[in-house]
Amino acid sequence: MKKISNILLILTVILLCLWQLPWLYKFVTPQKDKSPFVLYSCIINNFTTSVYSGSGMCHQDLDGNIYTQSELDSIHPFFYARQLLKDERFPDTINGMHITFKDTQNESFYYRINPKDINAPCIGVYQLMESMSSRVKLESPDDVFRFTDNSIEFIDAESNTINIEKSKRFSEMLSGNGFSFPANYLSGNPSVKKDYDEDYLVLDRNNQLFHLKQTIGRPYVRKIDIPQGISLKNVFITEFKNRKILGFASDSENNFYVIENKTYKFRNVGIPEFIPEKNMMMIYGNMIDWTIKISSPDKVVYYAVNAEDYSLIKIYEEPQTEYIGKGFLGFLSSISLRFTHPLDKFVYPRFGI
Repeated sequence: MKKISNILLILTVILLCLWQLPWLYKFVTPQKDKSPFVLYSCIINNFTTSVYSGSGMCHQDLDGNIYTQSELDSIHPFFYARQLLKDERFPDTINGMHITFKDTQNESFYYRINPKDINAPCIGVYQLMESMSSRVKLESPDDVFRFTDNSIEFIDAESNTINIEKSKRFSEMLSGNGFSFPANYLSGNPSVKKDYDEDYLVLDRNNQLFHLKQTIGRPYVRKIDIPQGISLKNVFITEFKNRKILGFASDSENNFYVIENKTYKFRNVGIPEFIPEKNMMMIYGNMIDWTIKISSPDKVVYYAVNAEDYSLIKIYEEPQTEYIGKGFLGFLSSISLRFTHPLDKFVYPRFGI
């Protein structure tokens, strides 16, 4: 018994070392500097980088030209529109296009896709808001819904009972439009803190795409034609102020698409690759161009994309300067024990970086 206890003690000490020593190693060794803020400018047709140095923030473009904060505001008139308006320097035209401050507010957006939100447990219960509410502000519904093997069920939140009539009405509308139960994947934004609601984009059992929402208490279902040769994996509802885009989508070939509102047309975004399960994506968009940041464990790449036809304008890959450890502790870091991971929300023991 004593021998077994000693073995268990040794194993426990080893596991604790694998868990805590890599953290201590990373704490005391040099690490990569904070990533700079990178944004594409249609004024200079180049990326600018902003990074903190010992003397303050340093702003420059890829050609090495240095800018003051005031100059940077003018280079990015959409991003710093409020500051330019306050300084009475907001331009009337940009690249020959007449604009107003209201245009910048309606056309500019920020969007993020995080692998943690995709690689996460799914509870399978969702809210379906009223997309044509008579109220000024959106309101949360009194029920929730879920997909079963042969229907959609609405459950009253207070009584925990199924609303048979509403469930039948929505199920028949879905089936009548060719929906095959159950749903494989759906994307929605149940927050009431938005200007309008488009409810959900849904992939059914056969990977067909549908737009599902509720209008004046009635079901709205629209089957969206997927271009031939595209096998969708993920869809993302957007609900931007300008209402031009319904959502984004990615396929099995790691292509990235825009789904246009009203027309439901697919438009290919000119970036080489995007893997939602592994890459973090951030988009800063305006009426002329988008800056798309795609982060992976080994690199960070920025793409400038035309806001009209989504063609690729320019690419910038951030230099990787992270310190790589050597020796025993460096090896120990490579076989470290951790319980969480930056790419998912699951908690369980796992080894490696």
